[in-house]
Amino acid sequence: MRRKLSSPLPQRHGVDPVRMRLPLDGHWRTVRDHLVDRIPKLPPERIEAMLGEGLIVGADGPLGPDSPFVPGAFIWFHRDLPVEVPVPFAIDVVHRDEHLLVVDKPHFLATTPRGGHVVETALIRLRRDLDLPELSPAHRLDRLTAGLVMFVITPRHRGAYQTLFHDRLVHKEYEAVAAFDPDLRLPRTVRSRIHKQRGMLAAEEVPGEPNSETLVELVEQRGDLGRYRLLPRTGRTHQLRVHLNGLGIPILGDDLYPVVRQRAADDFSDPLQLLARALEFTDPITGDRRRFESRRTLSAWSGG
Repeated sequence: MRRKLSSPLPQRHGVDPVRMRLPLDGHWRTVRDHLVDRIPKLPPERIEAMLGEGLIVGADGPLGPDSPFVPGAFIWFHRDLPVEVPVPFAIDVVHRDEHLLVVDKPHFLATTPRGGHVVETALIRLRRDLDLPELSPAHRLDRLTAGLVMFVITPRHRGAYQTLFHDRLVHKEYEAVAAFDPDLRLPRTVRSRIHKQRGMLAAEEVPGEPNSETLVELVEQRGDLGRYRLLPRTGRTHQLRVHLNGLGIPILGDDLYPVVRQRAADDFSDPLQLLARALEFTDPITGDRRRFESRRTLSAWSGG
């Protein structure tokens, strides 16, 4: 097994540098020429400026504007960070030991960098605030969903914890607030085929073999609202939101289901009323049975 090259660049604001391998063949004379073709979203003048400032490095040090293209060589650099609106909510630590970190993530904070959310993500905040540069996610939670997320502190154990989720060995409990329908018979197991087309914001249920399953239970009714316990057996994109919408009780505060709603980047009102309430599993390192529970509440139910 080939050993991964370590980066000559440190993290910046908790963000790892990009590692890029140059193609084994090609017509480029310089690294600059290749990067201009390979990263069309980055203006050529910005690439030239980065090379001129020594911000793009190879295994032997900084590369310059005239550095030759070397087939198969590795280079590293930091992408320019997007301008982000700070998410004004704290991440609460639920558990920390030498291997595992479990946190209570707020609404509106992405788990890991993606698109326009980089520094304002749980992973990057935690790396920086807890001085854990090698922290990695064991799984992911939607940006708009609050609740429990697990991170791995020791890189050599990352695979063991990620495998728990891949093999569906983690018991997950969610809580949601949605409309109460007296004609909807619960508990009920919902099975459907969910498809999310690339480039589309919302997923949809389509004909075909089911690839998703959720047990839906009504925990409590209060007027025209219900508090629901959701026990997913699979983890499709937006699965819980799609399933409750399909039952005719879309989750309160949902920007996608049943209708896509545009929200300003600095609008933190009316959060999605969905909470990752509990995680339970057998720890692959210690063999202990573990259960973690969120301390958060859903504002539509608690009035907070």
